Amino acid sequence: MGQDNGYLLDNAQVEAGARFDALSALFDASTFRHFETVGVDKGWRCWEVGAGGPTVPGWLAERVGPRGRVLATDIDVSWTETATAEGVEVLRHDVALDEPPVGPFDLVHARLVLVHVADRDAALRSMVRALRPGGWLLIEDADPALQPLICPDEYGPEQELANRLRRGFRQLLQQRGADLSYGRKLPRLLREVGLADVEADAYFPITSPACDVLEAATVHQVRDKLTAADLATDEEIERHLANVASGRLDLATSPMISSWGRRPLEDDL
Repeated sequence: MGQDNGYLLDNAQVEAGARFDALSALFDASTFRHFETVGVDKGWRCWEVGAGGPTVPGWLAERVGPRGRVLATDIDVSWTETATAEGVEVLRHDVALDEPPVGPFDLVHARLVLVHVADRDAALRSMVRALRPGGWLLIEDADPALQPLICPDEYGPEQELANRLRRGFRQLLQQRGADLSYGRKLPRLLREVGLADVEADAYFPITSPACDVLEAATVHQVRDKLTAADLATDEEIERHLANVASGRLDLATSPMISSWGRRPLEDDL
């Protein structure tokens, strides 16, 4: 099968809302901790790239206050627009193709965006250009190749089926140009685009009700593509969804790697 560059997990699908809620439950606390680390404060100008749901822009808007600015962009802003917090601007924007929005910004943040973007290098350079000197870039992306099993404890047929369907899902992602080992590259890439004080860490939920919700929504979104590619049968998908609903599976996520760095000041050069 040839490469398909369409986004596998389309925001327009009804399951997107459930996915956004689950991702928020799983990763918002970690994201907000990183915002604290780089010092987001009153009056900051922030660009949230690929915003998807409203929770991250909402947190930023509350933190920066009326003197600050929060711009939330995405290719499809429907979910962001429906629940936008006061003080958040929403703009349809393709980070890899469009010029960066008018800044400069004290913070540019993207979570689970670049791993899916075909021209990741162009997107990263665009975000760096939007930073003020001294401004911070925070990129958070999954690394499915670093831990490929959705059931790390594969002790029975239910877990084996879950892992087999996950392998099929990863194959679909790769066919659409996703880089499944992108997360681990972030510290190097941030240094290569000239950022200073680069650090990184990883967060890896391995059992949570939100993991179950995320898996069910994801499988519903891609089931037709799994069956069309002969990666799973309808019976296997129904069986797996029933296993997920039973709550007996210890479902994990791919490790979320967060890396941050700042654009140097002239004094640093």
